[in-house]
Amino acid sequence: MKNPPKRSRRPWVPQNRDVAVLMYDGLCTFEFGIAVEMFGLSRPELPEWYRFGLCAVDAGEMRAAGGMRVLADNGLEALATAGTVIVPGWRGVDAAPPPVLLDALREAHARGARLLSFCSGVFVLAATGLLDGRRATTHWRYIDALAQRFPRIRIEPDVLYVDEGSLLTSAGSAAAIDLSLHLIRRDYGPAVANMVARRAVVPAHRDGGQAQFIQWAVPEQGATLGKLLEWMRRHLDQPLPLPELAERARMSERTLLRRFEEATGCSPKQWLTRERLNRARELLEGSDLPVERVADVCGFGSADTLRHHFRHHLQLSPARYRERFTHAR
Repeated sequence: MKNPPKRSRRPWVPQNRDVAVLMYDGLCTFEFGIAVEMFGLSRPELPEWYRFGLCAVDAGEMRAAGGMRVLADNGLEALATAGTVIVPGWRGVDAAPPPVLLDALREAHARGARLLSFCSGVFVLAATGLLDGRRATTHWRYIDALAQRFPRIRIEPDVLYVDEGSLLTSAGSAAAIDLSLHLIRRDYGPAVANMVARRAVVPAHRDGGQAQFIQWAVPEQGATLGKLLEWMRRHLDQPLPLPELAERARMSERTLLRRFEEATGCSPKQWLTRERLNRARELLEGSDLPVERVADVCGFGSADTLRHHFRHHLQLSPARYRERFTHAR
């Protein structure tokens, strides 16, 4: 695979780096822990990082899943200065958020804050009315309840996360990691997001449009497929037709198609398109390579083909994508 020259592009850093995470009675411990891991840990190796704080929805000591008791130093007044607000789940899809919380979230958003929800936290954002007419997602178990209660939301039922600019929602549990890394990638660039992912020992990037779950476990041939996937990633600039992939995997084309979909949830062609898009996004964000060169390096063959896939999957042209990443949103 060709190794394109890399030139430094300073990532956009959010003007307001204050991150406020809600704490509430019945706190979802796992989702809360993800917020701490992704945004609250010290990053001394970086010149700038988020400033992390906790905001209590309820007064006094609060219960958390697993039998813990938690306290927060600040109340909802801290949302008034936050640049990013995270709702790490909610105490129940049938539990109405208090009006004072909804008002504080509306005011924060009107002031320019970004609102993120993890898993069932989307029910809090939905109750504000801010998601009306917008796309959103949640855990697959809660999709029907969300649709019935908030019919004006354009629900994406099978994705890991949805980015609507200043309103971001994720599917269940670990998908919150994917959304967090996506936002870090937006704010600080792919190199920093990759560093955070390595420290957390998680995949650096799973596309938001990836399915929430795969019906079957990775089959016995998973090791073979894993090696094939890594090889495909290293050769994205090449055509990689199905017969060549089947030969390398030592399977028939029919068997490869079946086992590939069992292991990844998509066909080799769909997987390659997604990986090539991911690589193109990294190059557009982190280098000054012209679009034609990016298309060549990523295996799209032409700038027109690259533009087609960007518009289809991201609703943006490559040039507009680069512009949005480079400049403050």
